Formats: sequence, C-alpha cells, structure tokens
Amino acid sequence: MKILRKLAAATIATIGVVGVGSAALADSPTLQKVQERGTLLCSGHNGSYFGFVEVNDKNEWKGLDIDLCRALTVAILGSPDKNQIVPLSWAQRFPALQSGDVDVVIKATGWTMGRDTELGLQFSIPYFFGGAQIMVRKELGIDTVKGLDGGTVCVAAGTTIERIVADHLKSENIQHEMVSFEKTAEVIGAYKSGRCDAYAAWGPAIAVLLANQFDDADQHVILGDKLSAEPIAAAMRQGDEKWVDIVNWMLAALIKAEELGVNSGNVDQMVASPPNPTVARLLGVDKGMGERLGMRDTWAREMIAAMGNFGEIYERNLGSESPYKLERGLNNLWSNGGVLYSPILD
Repeated sequence: MKILRKLAAATIATIGVVGVGSAALADSPTLQKVQERGTLLCSGHNGSYFGFVEVNDKNEWKGLDIDLCRALTVAILGSPDKNQIVPLSWAQRFPALQSGDVDVVIKATGWTMGRDTELGLQFSIPYFFGGAQIMVRKELGIDTVKGLDGGTVCVAAGTTIERIVADHLKSENIQHEMVSFEKTAEVIGAYKSGRCDAYAAWGPAIAVLLANQFDDADQHVILGDKLSAEPIAAAMRQGDEKWVDIVNWMLAALIKAEELGVNSGNVDQMVASPPNPTVARLLGVDKGMGERLGMRDTWAREMIAAMGNFGEIYERNLGSESPYKLERGLNNLWSNGGVLYSPILD
C-alpha cells in the first residue's frame, strides 16, 4: 500500500513538472513555435540599411538589429546560427509579422501610437533613440528646414519618417513635394541623382550613410533641425505577453550586463566568481532567471558569451569598431550621459 501511495505521489509530481513546462510554453504561442521549429525568424531589410541591417561583401547579414536578433536566438535556442533573416521592405514588415512569416521585427522601428493601437502590435522597451533629420547639398545654401520651401524631399515609403517630415513641413507652412520610394536604396539613388533637393531619414542612418556611401560627403550637410525624438523598439504581435516579456528581458539583460561590466571576455570569470548578487542572478548562478520566462537559467550567460553586452554590440556595428564611428550620444548608458537603462533585475 505504501508502495502504491509512493507511485501515485511520484506520478502526480511528474505530471506536475510536465504541466509547469507545458504551461510555460502554452503561455507563449510564439515561443512554442520557435522552439518546435528550431529557428527564430527575424525581419531583415534589403541589406542596405547600413549599421543596422546590412549585407557585407561576403553576403553575410550584419548590423545592430541583426545582432539583437541573434542575441534573442541564443537566449531561446542556444546558438546564433539558428537565426534566419527574412528580407523585407519597410512596408512589408508589419504584414509579415501579423501573418506569422516572422516572429519579431527588430528593424529600426519606431514605437508609435498608431502602430500600437491600430495594427495589433506590441512593442518592447526602446533600445535606440534617434530622430528624423534632413540632408541637403551644400550648394543649395540651405541652413534650416524652412529653406526647403518649394523643394522636393525624398523619403522611404511606409516609415514614421515620412509622416513626421510631412507633418512638420505642413505645420511650418513649407510648400514641398514628397517623393516616396519602397526601398532605401531607391531613395538614396534618387537623392544622389538630383531627383530630390533633400533626403529625409532617421538622423543616425543619414550619418552612417554619409560616412560610407558618399564619395563627396563634404558636399552635403545634415540640417540641424531635429524633427522628432523617436524611440526604436522591437515589434511583436498583440496577445502574446510572455513573448513580449522574453524580448524585453533579452534587451534588459544586454543593457544590464554593460552596466555591471559583464562582457563576452569576462563572462566565464564572472560565472565562476560573481562580484555581487545581481551578476549572479543575471548569469544564472542563482536559479530563477530562466524559469519565469520558460527558458534556461543560463540563457543570458550564453547570450553575452556569444554576442557581447549592449555596448559591445553597439561599438561593433555603429561605433568605434565599425566604419561609421558613430558616437553613442543618447544611446549611451544613463550613467554615461545617455538614456539607456535596464529595469531592475530582482
């Protein structure tokens, strides 16, 4: 009889363990689909959004957004090689997310009220800040946006930049013609060919473009008018809160690692001898970091070892280790004069 009771108790315990795991998966349909597929599908671009989503000379994807997709892949599946980039235009990214063709959009995407409330999307915590700006040729002698009266402005279709610039020029009563193109390369080509007087885009992207794609960079100027302050975030489908938690804590862990001085070079040493309880928690030395998300306790440790912390990812793709040498500015940690911070890891 005692044996039967022990067997019954063991069976209940086993069912309970399986039930917890299944419930964790069932809480996030997206996580379950990614784990069953064994691949994370991330939105790409046509490879010409330099510094964020680009294709190098070896036909390999690279950039800040690409590395964040790979970091998320490591967190979930244990390897960056299980990431698949799906090339998408700006206009295609949200329909692709809604139809399930991609699991997440990490593609220089602004968090807006319209997208949040009308497109069935949810957004992560912001991971980058930048605003709309306008570039013109120096020969036009324009110092401010007001000088564009009567001119033409090239812009990428389906972006927040398109609406922000149009709204700003209208509010300033600046007569203009907006010329929209589906692909970034088409916008740049139109501006270079003289089809437009001005090129409107995201300020950091213009700076990267000038550093890399213009032989006559000194003949162009980025106007000082900053038309917006845009928080950039990952976009996900509405109704999968567990998935939003996972993406949020992936970003938070990368920022927290930089705050704590944990990087790809010292992560093993930190695991062996955590300098404080927060580092022990972040790296899974203390249990619980994974269970609440339905993942492994070591997910952040593996992610940082493979991809580095947020600062390493920034410097590799946009900063001092990249061709663009873009200073971090607002995209530095709060403790270094920027606005990036991580929620509390308790």
